[in-house]
Amino acid sequence: MKNYQEVIGIDVSKSKLDGYAYNRNIHREFSNDVKGYKALLKWANDEKEKVFFCFENTGHYSLKLALYLSSKKQAYVQENPIVIKRSSGVIREKNDVVDAKMIARYGWLHREELSPSELKNNELLEVGRLLALRDQLVRSRTGLKNTLSELKKLLTSSSTDTCCKTLLSSIAHLTSQINKIEKQLKSLIRTSDTLTHNYRLITSLKGVGLIVGAQLLYHTDNFKRFDSWRQFSSYCGTAPFGHSSGSSILKKRKCHPIGDRQMKSLLSMAACTAIQYDSELRQYYKKKREEGKLKMIALNNVRNKLLSRVFAVVKRGTPYVELQKFAA
Repeated sequence: MKNYQEVIGIDVSKSKLDGYAYNRNIHREFSNDVKGYKALLKWANDEKEKVFFCFENTGHYSLKLALYLSSKKQAYVQENPIVIKRSSGVIREKNDVVDAKMIARYGWLHREELSPSELKNNELLEVGRLLALRDQLVRSRTGLKNTLSELKKLLTSSSTDTCCKTLLSSIAHLTSQINKIEKQLKSLIRTSDTLTHNYRLITSLKGVGLIVGAQLLYHTDNFKRFDSWRQFSSYCGTAPFGHSSGSSILKKRKCHPIGDRQMKSLLSMAACTAIQYDSELRQYYKKKREEGKLKMIALNNVRNKLLSRVFAVVKRGTPYVELQKFAA
């Protein structure tokens, strides 16, 4: 973005956008809808300068803006909020105008390092939407199951209790809706040849099923976003990092708390399944435990081993083969 003369920092909220032109030192407020987006572009391009937009990734609120800017061929950078916040120094005041100015400052100072953001294709965007809805339904179902479990402990006859019957009916309905979403996910993946190909490759690994496979496709942008499994491991929060300073501070390598917690949790479940059904990973886990490593450290080793296999089969273009089955 180094050839641009101006950056517009945008603080995105539910109902409005706060835009700040860094070099012009001007703030404007717009509605977070198509009418507001048109006004934003007219204001941004008023000075005939080469302008790019910078804003935080705030989920659905920023997705609408990104879709509009992409349709109008406008250059924009959608950045992780933590990256912007940690690069801004000490900020004492907090409001929408200050946030917009902070985002604009980040875009201008780092313009030589930044590259334009690109949207995922329509199939992957829909995959992400279905996965988010399924996650909400699963959490709701889990809450109802916990409530039902507590009620059963208090009642002598839960089968005749009205509350229990209502909870069972709600749980059955949510389960039905979750199954429908999973069927829709499968059919959606089949609509794209590249998604289908990579999905078949990664699900050839034991421990990688529909949900983990779909999440991997979505978060890696069908394996275009990350160059190696180590980069994706760092993104998930499963990559260990060192911590040392001089001769007095030398701590053990450990995973950084910043990462995608949902993806990290899914990888943990995938690793547990792989240990149970994959003889090679089971032996690998036992070996790490025998070396004196704690359970969670050994499990993290398996998580990273699984990720390395996922990226390997995609790069190679052939399904995973468990060689130990053919050993004499």
